[in-house]
Amino acid sequence: MLFLTLEGPEGAGKSTLGRALAGRLRERGYEVLETREPGGTAVGTRIREIVLLDLALEIEPLTEFLLYSASRAQLVREVIKPALAAGTVVLCDRYADSSMAYQGYGRGLERRMLEDISYEATAGLRPNLTFLLDVDPAEGLKRASHKGGLDRLERADLSFHTRVRAGFLELAAAEPERFAVLNGSEPAGLVLERAWVLLEGTLKFMGHGHG
Repeated sequence: MLFLTLEGPEGAGKSTLGRALAGRLRERGYEVLETREPGGTAVGTRIREIVLLDLALEIEPLTEFLLYSASRAQLVREVIKPALAAGTVVLCDRYADSSMAYQGYGRGLERRMLEDISYEATAGLRPNLTFLLDVDPAEGLKRASHKGGLDRLERADLSFHTRVRAGFLELAAAEPERFAVLNGSEPAGLVLERAWVLLEGTLKFMGHGHG
């Protein structure tokens, strides 16, 4: 079946788009599993509390990356692979590209190491389609702050988030056959329509068209 991931800087609108796409897929008769990183499993949820929410902890960049990878390894094996094997469309809010952007470009960890560990964590499982919602970091952080308490990554300085955004765009440019870049500054309804056209095309190409 189809494995779709949603990526982007803070406040880009990933969660909103994911919910809308999942709803539309279900209306058309698809089985859909929505999940997120870090999280999606009991183990991943505990890791999420450590790596994002417990602000009293001092976490080294490498430790941070390995925690995300541990959550990812559990999610792929416990949730994503079984769902795909059962013919379900899987929508994941963040995946390995986030580690490349945040811990690679943002924190400055060595990319080759990140790629090698991510490959092991994901068991080589790559998305069929990745929507990258691109938004100016200052605008995205302003949006994120309206949601309430900021997590560890959202609290990082603007230069960090600028590097993260540049990283995402570089990743997308390197794999244009997988990435679709959407303007996260546009109204949510317009972003959804643009994404839906691309998603329908991918489903038809993979032979999953429901007419």
